[in-house]
Amino acid sequence: MNDSQYNLMADDMLLAIEDAIEECPVDIDYESVGGLLTLAFVNGSKIIINKQAPLHEIWVATKFNGHHFEFSNEQWHDKRSGDEFWSFLSQAVSIQADTEITLAGE
Repeated sequence: MNDSQYNLMADDMLLAIEDAIEECPVDIDYESVGGLLTLAFVNGSKIIINKQAPLHEIWVATKFNGHHFEFSNEQWHDKRSGDEFWSFLSQAVSIQADTEITLAGE
């Protein structure tokens, strides 16, 4: 993947996350600035998702730890655990919102 392809895919992913949060029945605020998306929860915790263009990765920082996702086999996967991005994000958001949430991209 070249830089241009990465930027298009990563930007599409960030927009898909915003759309999923908009559709979510739980009150989660978000702010997006220059490749950085911050999800803010009622309890004051945050999840920060950002592009890492030099590495062609998407990084996610939760209340508990950080994860690096790379694109392979037509999906974003955690480099350590192999978790698929949307499955991981649904679990992380559920933990921080203290309620079961399922997010899905288009």
